[in-house]
Formats: sequence, structure tokens, C-alpha cells
Amino acid sequence: MNQSLQPNLNYENDIIYVTKYSRWILMSIGIWPGSLKGSAKFLSKIAIGFGNLVLFFAIIPFSLHIVLEQKDTVIMLKMLGFLSFCLISVLKYWALAMRKPKIERCIELMQTDWKQVEFRRNRHMMLKYGKVGRDLTILCIVFMYSGGTIYHTIMQYAIGSFIDEHNRTIKPLVYPTYSALYDVQKIHVYVLVYTVHCMCGYVIYSVTAGACGLAALFATHTCGQIDIVLNRLNGLVDGNLMRHDDLNERLIEIVEHHLRTLRYILFSAMMETVLQEVCFLEFVGSTFMICLLEYYTIVDWKQSNTIGLTTYTLLLISLTFNIFILCYIGDLLIEKSTSIGTSSFEIDWYRLPTKTIRGLILIIAMSNNPVKISAGGIVTLSLSTFVNVLKSSLGYLSFLRTVVV
Repeated sequence: MNQSLQPNLNYENDIIYVTKYSRWILMSIGIWPGSLKGSAKFLSKIAIGFGNLVLFFAIIPFSLHIVLEQKDTVIMLKMLGFLSFCLISVLKYWALAMRKPKIERCIELMQTDWKQVEFRRNRHMMLKYGKVGRDLTILCIVFMYSGGTIYHTIMQYAIGSFIDEHNRTIKPLVYPTYSALYDVQKIHVYVLVYTVHCMCGYVIYSVTAGACGLAALFATHTCGQIDIVLNRLNGLVDGNLMRHDDLNERLIEIVEHHLRTLRYILFSAMMETVLQEVCFLEFVGSTFMICLLEYYTIVDWKQSNTIGLTTYTLLLISLTFNIFILCYIGDLLIEKSTSIGTSSFEIDWYRLPTKTIRGLILIIAMSNNPVKISAGGIVTLSLSTFVNVLKSSLGYLSFLRTVVV
């Protein structure tokens, strides 16, 4: 046991490794808790204020244009879909900002867990799950920024300028604006507006990728902690990978670690308060947006619009992947938390004293009610939920095609 026991001297590097990309994304929009002192600590509030400013600068004129100026049904439907995605992103941004103190608390507890790792095997286990969370975050970032970059740059220039009925050259915008507010076609105004629209796009896709990455980060860390509990359960009889030689002390150590995992890192109240609003908005928004993107893809396929087809396909893959990540980690948490009770049955409990066997009842009882990630406390996120989202989006697509055609 002593040969395996070794303080984690590299815990700071481990934390940086698993949180690197989530920290970059969320710090840029002011959500990641910073360690800045003095006047610099207000930078996150400035980032949040600036993010909301560019969002509303794009969304409000865009909404007015759809309501007051746009007459074409197909174009209006495309704009309404993108406007809905923007509004849902704003709500997720607000939810993350509101839960920032809870996010900071979760990150502090993560750092404590990494610092308290005593066995090399436990550290390797946590790194394994940390790498899973890191890889999921990278995939989410690649998909979201790829589709978003094409939509904000290549697709707009592929549309190109055109001459309207008043013989004016109209340059395309990412978010069409209400013409009564200002003349966006003046070159200096156009450059300013287009730049702000690109900033708005960055904030929107960063919120989506950051929220998904944060959920993956917390969930995979929790899975690592549960696996440590499982290892300690397996070593309860013989004392492997345990600090204490006394049987009762080993059982107390297992129960305390299990309770800490359940109470603080994503489980019970902490999990609900940090992620429930974001997961609910992601669940509702993904169901609606997947349906619309499927419709846009079909329309551009019929019109042989290669740029539009490529863009909408990438965005469809991105949003589908986002909701899949949330459902996957929700399913993983259910499986892992249930496995603690299963392992309690599978150890050589017949070699334990009667009092110690009775002590296992607490662990088994807690595991009978597996921990779940819910969308606003309404829908439990799991792989079956992901299938239902796809089924619902296809049903809405059939209805939409019938109504529009």
C-alpha cells in the first residue's frame, strides 16, 4: 500500500490539462471564475456586459426586420430559426452568468479533489476521465466554430451583392437589420455592423460550446470520483488502495468519499442549480433547431445551393452533437452511480463482520436512487432522451413541410 501511496504533486498541471479549453472559451465571455485581484477582477463583468451589448445590437434590428419588412415565407422561416437560436443562446448566457458563483464552487471542489489524490492509480483514473471531458469539449468547439465561421463568412459572401428595385447595391449581412434605424449600406456603417455581427456570432457559439464543455467537464470528473469509490469498495475486504488497516475505518472512508461526491460535484443540489436551466434550454432549442435545420437542408438540396447545404449540414451536426453529449454524460452518470450499489453486492461481503455488512446498506440505499441530469427538472437526459429528440424533430419536420408546401 505504501508503494502506491504518493501525494499528487502535479495537481496544478492536471487541473490545467483537463480544464484548458473550457477555461479559454468561458473566460472570453466572462463566465469562468478568475483569480485576478484589484480592479482587474471586474474584467469578467465587463466581458459579460460587452457580450450582451453585441448580442442585442444584432438581435433587436434583426427581429424588427423579420416582423416589419420581410415578406418571403421561406426566407422568413430561415430567419426565424436563426433568431430563435440567438435568443436561446442569450438565455443560456444569462443562466450561466446567474450560476457563476455555483460554477466557481464546483471548480474549487474539483481542485480540492485533484489536490487530495493519494494513489497513482486514482490519479490515472481521474486523468482518463478528464481526457474524455477534454476531448468532448474539443469536438464541440470544432463543430460549433466550423459551422458558425462558414455561416458568418463564406455563406454571406457566396450570396454576394445584388441590385434592388431602386437600383441600389445591397451588400449581405449576417443578421439583416431594420432599414429605418440606420443606412447600413454606407461603407463605414456596413463595416462596423458586420464586425459587431461577427462578435455576436462568436459570443453565441462560445456560449453553446462553453456550456456543453462545462457539463462534460463536471460530469466526467464526477465519474472519476465514482470510480475511486468503486476501487475502495473492491479493496474494503483486503485493504488494498486504502489508508487505514482497521475495517471500520475503511468503511467510514468509503462512505465519506461517496457522500462528498454525491453532495458537491454535480450530484443532488449542486448539479441541479448549475446545469438545469442550461440543459432545459439546450433540450428545447435542439429539438426545435434540428427540425428547422433539416428543413433548410432539404430546401437547399432541391435548389442545388452547395454553400447553404454545407453550412446547414455542419450546423445540424453541431447541434445534434451538443445534445448527444449532454444525453451521453447523463446516461454515463446514471450508469456509474448505479454501479456503486452493484459493486457492494459483488464484493466478498461474506468475509466481513456482521456490523460492517450492515454498514454497506447506506451505500446500497443511496445507489438505488441514481443521480441524473435533468432538463429543468422535467426530462431526464439519457441516450433514450436523445433518440426521442430526433424522433420529435422528424415529426415536426413532417408537419412543417406539410404546412409550408
